[in-house]
Amino acid sequence: MLSPTRTLLLALVPAWAAATDSGLTETADTATAPLPDTTSSCPAREIWPGEAWTDRSAAAATSAATAIEAFEAYAFPADLDWGDTKRRGVRTDGVVILKGGEVVYERYDNGYDADKPHLAWSVSKTFTNVLAGIAVHQGLLSEDDSICTAIDGLPSENCDITLTHALEFSTGLDWLETYEDASPTNSSVLAMLYGEGQADMPAFVASHPLRDTPGTTFAYSSGDANLIAALAGHALAPTYGDHWPWEVLFDRIGMTRTTFERDAAGNYVGSSWVWAPPRSMARLGYLLLNDGCWNGERLLPAGWVATSTTPGEGIRTRHLDGDDSVNGRQIWLNVPVPEVGIDAPRWPDVPQTAYAALGHWKQAIFVAPEQDVVIVRTGDDRDGSFSWNTFFSLALAIAEDA
Repeated sequence: MLSPTRTLLLALVPAWAAATDSGLTETADTATAPLPDTTSSCPAREIWPGEAWTDRSAAAATSAATAIEAFEAYAFPADLDWGDTKRRGVRTDGVVILKGGEVVYERYDNGYDADKPHLAWSVSKTFTNVLAGIAVHQGLLSEDDSICTAIDGLPSENCDITLTHALEFSTGLDWLETYEDASPTNSSVLAMLYGEGQADMPAFVASHPLRDTPGTTFAYSSGDANLIAALAGHALAPTYGDHWPWEVLFDRIGMTRTTFERDAAGNYVGSSWVWAPPRSMARLGYLLLNDGCWNGERLLPAGWVATSTTPGEGIRTRHLDGDDSVNGRQIWLNVPVPEVGIDAPRWPDVPQTAYAALGHWKQAIFVAPEQDVVIVRTGDDRDGSFSWNTFFSLALAIAEDA
């Protein structure tokens, strides 16, 4: 497997996986059904990547030299000890910055390079949002569909949970999202990924009792993302076969060397287990930047990205996580939500129109629409010293000068 052995958690990642360009599985043999012919309303865009991105980082190294120096002093500190067993300091594995659809900066460390996949952790949730959006666009899934269309044997009250509720982290399920900094015996997410839940993650999640009426509260939950993946798979697999994520998304936008791991029942783990090189991750950011269109073809419904980057009803009603984090639909936002006491953006030096897919240990796909910028960051940060506000603002300065 691709899993490094340097951490216990990663060593426990199961081996049920599907991949392209990595030799882990065969290519799906199901014929791809054509997507709807909806080229209208796509943003005008001349630059699209083929097999590779256009790279003008050499020129940007001169025009943005001062900004690059400041960025690298923070993101790639010269005195970092990669052998530190406590993993202290800012520990960046890779960065790709796109401006106008072209690479203007790229650097790797800690044994990574442009071709080596990296675990995206919860950045995977945004991929799952997009997969569900593709199913909705094709008329195979509705935002009002109940989770009981894809998961059998649930309590009747849990059937009130819809795709929209799962997208907005407002299922109301009694779920505890804690990680290695809290007791593992109480963690719902650890039980799902590494304990009893790994046998069938969507069924495990959906069988939790309701804490709140669906749609009335916000609570971040990796479980909700796996409900989305189950609904998307139930909708798309009959047409596209077992490898539906590649047929409808990964291959369509050129995401090579991408792995999407599964649980023991064969469900794709939409919360956590997408692996891809940063250049491939950047393609998802570029799809979002272009309103769900790729090279003039609409893959997501018109308005899907706008809705996904707007706080939903649950978070505007009652935010249960007790912090200043704001999410739309599996995408982190930089806007205030005064209804629940969040009066300022979380990243004050970053445009409020920016948004990001964020993952454990500081993975990110960051999109700044007004600047026409996509930034991908992979890393291994553990000690709490890393700041997204600092990182994003310094990276945007490179793009501005490039």
